[in-house]
Amino acid sequence: MTNVTTTTKAPTVHTVHAATDGAMRALGRALADLSRPGDLLILSGPLGAGKTTLTQGLGRGLGVRGSVTSPTFVISRIHPSLVGGPSLVHVDAYRLGGPDEIDDIDLDMTLPESVTVVEWGEGVAEGLSEDRLEIRIERHPDDTRTVHLTPVGRRWADVALPVAVDDENTED
Repeated sequence: MTNVTTTTKAPTVHTVHAATDGAMRALGRALADLSRPGDLLILSGPLGAGKTTLTQGLGRGLGVRGSVTSPTFVISRIHPSLVGGPSLVHVDAYRLGGPDEIDDIDLDMTLPESVTVVEWGEGVAEGLSEDRLEIRIERHPDDTRTVHLTPVGRRWADVALPVAVDDENTED
């Protein structure tokens, strides 16, 4: 009988500093360049941290239709691609009671062909995919942010995540 020891490597957390809303949008655009259909991004951070701002940059980078705004009251919005790429499915899980309620949105139907972003998704959306990018945003008193990117699963294991962003001087 052979003893097999399996070790699970802890995911590497990548940290990006974003000084402005423009830098958050630039980070979103950089992530759009790395994204492909089936990707799940789970965003967490306090109210006003910049989750929607980052998603605006992602939407711009993906070339999707419509203004990306917080889907708090509609729970989920689909932004179709204008350039033949994946749609952006933007979800706000703030008002959801847990993983069972996120199942009610039927994200499993859109996930394979879309890039799905779940704001307030920590502890709620991880069951949607073994492969995901977990993004935790800290907002500091001077309005700068520290963004922690944690790749989870094979899909993100070898992706060169951004380590710095410049300010993007455009508004959505």
